[in-house]
Amino acid sequence: MPPMSENTRMRLRDIGFRPGTFETGKLNAITDVAGVRVDHSTVNEGDTIRTGATAILPHGGNLFQEKVPAALAVYNGFGKFTGATQIEELGEIETPVVLTNTLATGRAIEAINRYTLSQPGNESVVSLNAVVGETNDSRLNDIRAGRPTIDEVTLAIQNAHEGMIEEGCTGAGTGTVAFGMKGGIGTSSRVVPIMGERYTMGILVQSNYGGNLLVCGKPYETPQHLDKDGSIVIILATDAPLSSHNLKRLAARCFGGLARTGAALSNGSGDYALAFSTADSVRRMPQRRKAIHAYPEIPNDMISPLFEAAIEATEEAILNSLCMATTTTGFNAATRKTSKIDAISIEALKALLTS
Repeated sequence: MPPMSENTRMRLRDIGFRPGTFETGKLNAITDVAGVRVDHSTVNEGDTIRTGATAILPHGGNLFQEKVPAALAVYNGFGKFTGATQIEELGEIETPVVLTNTLATGRAIEAINRYTLSQPGNESVVSLNAVVGETNDSRLNDIRAGRPTIDEVTLAIQNAHEGMIEEGCTGAGTGTVAFGMKGGIGTSSRVVPIMGERYTMGILVQSNYGGNLLVCGKPYETPQHLDKDGSIVIILATDAPLSSHNLKRLAARCFGGLARTGAALSNGSGDYALAFSTADSVRRMPQRRKAIHAYPEIPNDMISPLFEAAIEATEEAILNSLCMATTTTGFNAATRKTSKIDAISIEALKALLTS
């Protein structure tokens, strides 16, 4: 049966929690960073398929021709993150970023390849560094069934848009589980004043990991408290002008937000954070790659507010992924049996707020 409908889902701030001190962007989403585009392809069929893909585009142009500086931080590397070595070596990304399930990683690469090679201006391109992150959704999804397909992943890339983002049981979060409860896609943003400028940072997460859940420092009791393993992919976008070196430092701070939620950070977890800058001044356009070029950057002594904001926004994005998810019945691919994962209780969260 399909996931149960719940009309009472609320984002964390709508319940009354206020993580951190920085103000949020207008949408409290990664798309508050101007130009960032996101969409999902949700594959929810019959009794066994609960999966999908989520695409994140740093800008709406040709990413191969106008690359953006980027960096990847890895806390525990029990997982797959394609394109990692070239990001580490060159400090940039040149394709859309796709999140999906573990066994769909190859199909997501092919979808990115087809999309990028078909763009005008890329007629002579013969090598690409497709960027794909994954978590394993086999507790609710028949992960061996070959879904999402290449075409289904491509839909998420082609339809990526600015504005509001769907959260919870959608796209790459359709079949994920966090803290023994239904996980999913979550997002949040912060506005950070530095040196007279206001920079925006946004986070999007695919939550699928374990531990002992903390909601803004308060323990949330679940019957699945021994659920420790799993993975999370964190995507950070900012319009602050940063080099790949400082983007790596910024990405690493996302794990502070992960820790605040009570993550077990276990041997079986795959914890990845990818950060990129959308600032026009640091974009690696063709003319800038063919000559010596000076790029502006926020100095090290002024960067700490961005670090704090990354921690806050990551924590809130994760909690939003739980709050917006709904109870889901699916198929456990390991046991070959029907599986039901309950969503976090909004009423219990309201009670926790006043405790």
